[in-house]
Amino acid sequence: ARWAPDPVLEPSAAVRSRGARGGAGAETQVGNDLGSPEPLRWLLRSPFDRNVPVQLELQELLLDHVFQRLGVASQGCVDHPIVLTEAVCNPLYSRQMMSELLFECYQVPKVSYGVDSLYSFYHNRRQNWPCSGLVISSGYQCTHILPVLEGRLDAKNCKRINLGGCQAAVYLQRLLQLKYPGHFAAITLSRMEEILHEHSYIAEDYIEELQKWRSPEYYENNMHKMQLPFSNKLLGSTLTSEEKQERRQQQLRRLQELNARRREEKLQLDQERLDRLLYVQELLEDGQMDQFHKALVELNMDSAEELQSYINKLSLSVEQTKQKILQAEVNIEVDVVDSKPETPDLDPLGSEQSLEDVESINEFEPLFAEEQPEVEKPVATVQPVFNLAEYHQLFLGTERIRAPEIVFQPSLIGEDQAGIAETMQYVLERYPKEQQAILVQNVFLTGGNTMYPGLKARVQKELLEMRPFRSSFQVHLASSPVLDAWYGARDWAVEYMTREEGWITRKDYEEKGGEYLKEHCASNVYVPIRLPKQAPRTTEALAPSRLLTSSTGNPCEQA
Repeated sequence: ARWAPDPVLEPSAAVRSRGARGGAGAETQVGNDLGSPEPLRWLLRSPFDRNVPVQLELQELLLDHVFQRLGVASQGCVDHPIVLTEAVCNPLYSRQMMSELLFECYQVPKVSYGVDSLYSFYHNRRQNWPCSGLVISSGYQCTHILPVLEGRLDAKNCKRINLGGCQAAVYLQRLLQLKYPGHFAAITLSRMEEILHEHSYIAEDYIEELQKWRSPEYYENNMHKMQLPFSNKLLGSTLTSEEKQERRQQQLRRLQELNARRREEKLQLDQERLDRLLYVQELLEDGQMDQFHKALVELNMDSAEELQSYINKLSLSVEQTKQKILQAEVNIEVDVVDSKPETPDLDPLGSEQSLEDVESINEFEPLFAEEQPEVEKPVATVQPVFNLAEYHQLFLGTERIRAPEIVFQPSLIGEDQAGIAETMQYVLERYPKEQQAILVQNVFLTGGNTMYPGLKARVQKELLEMRPFRSSFQVHLASSPVLDAWYGARDWAVEYMTREEGWITRKDYEEKGGEYLKEHCASNVYVPIRLPKQAPRTTEALAPSRLLTSSTGNPCEQA
């Protein structure tokens, strides 16, 4: 904590590329080195499964990357205490693997484990705040309801909801892909997370808010537009017929040049092989049989007849290629001659008309003037201009509230779970009324998924509905829901650096095992592994067998 003055935000993901054929080996990218995750999303690997570390090889890559970014040498030994967060009620096996990695691989002097939401609660405490409270922590993968009594976590009554920001982003992606099937590939998870962070909010009353969105005026005033990337080159209707014709001619010219180049290369290669075969044939004619047979072996041939057959085939191929090259040159010249504009032929009958015939026709024109309809002047047709930018826009209406609503109504995505309000009420009902009143006086919201506008008001509304008449409660939001866990861990490490409380030393690891945990104000509750002990065999159970052998000296006679 002392050598990390500012938090370093790195995604807990890694990509291992296979590498090019015949080139360098596999390349590993970690954290912010990934850049945009969309091209590599199918290769992304995370050491966590629902915020519980399960892949220790990837965890080691992440730790190496973090130590390198912080300027800490990780070769051989990391001579710094480590403060690490873990999941609520973390499995002992997961903690055991993490302790083994830190103590055996990095040789750290001591380690402390804590819960991120409790660190945030610890950092945001004030002088008039009670030590007890109800912590609502919602992150990327899950949401926790954590009761804290007298400064310590009550692990028996903690509840977990397997919904978070990841599920909201997937739900929003599904909604927009159904709404805009033409932009299926452009509606990515990264853009959905951006929409959730910048455009979404929690409705205080979901049904009432949906009724407001049915009004066209409300829709126009509250609808947000998101511009997708596009390119004008994709719009082919903007080209005129002359430009299209010119483009076709350029493509035809390129194809002709490419074919001519390939024919010349083929001709050169065939000519070289033919010269080589003719040279071998000259060796036969000159009587140099040893060199001739050696050359046949190099050419993978058996006899002079096979050599003559190959010479005939190559000669025919060379002549055909030369004819094709000449024919292509003639075709190019013909195309140039035919590309001149043709003058339309004049009507032969029109040339035979005399001036008298034309004057006679003009004399009869007034007689038929009334019957002939007037020829309308051609009106220039105005074609509608297609706006490519508007076509690549996403209109965000009710999607702004539907995606984050899943933490209160998981049934929207088909999940058979309780929402935050029901789970919070269930946790409170497990305590007597006096402790319920103490817990609701400090309802604390933390985690990246609690940054939606309107979440605090929604929790207050839910508490108002479930609490007794004229009862009081208070809801607080973390000052920085994303970073307060880091700040709380830093504050705890600075305060307890010289104490033994909360720190697991290497001696503790070797004596008590990797799953051992020293509790502190922001840690889990340590529940040791209790193996059932086998009952020792008492003397009473052994008495009958002794009697059988002691009554007579010979066991066979006793039987």
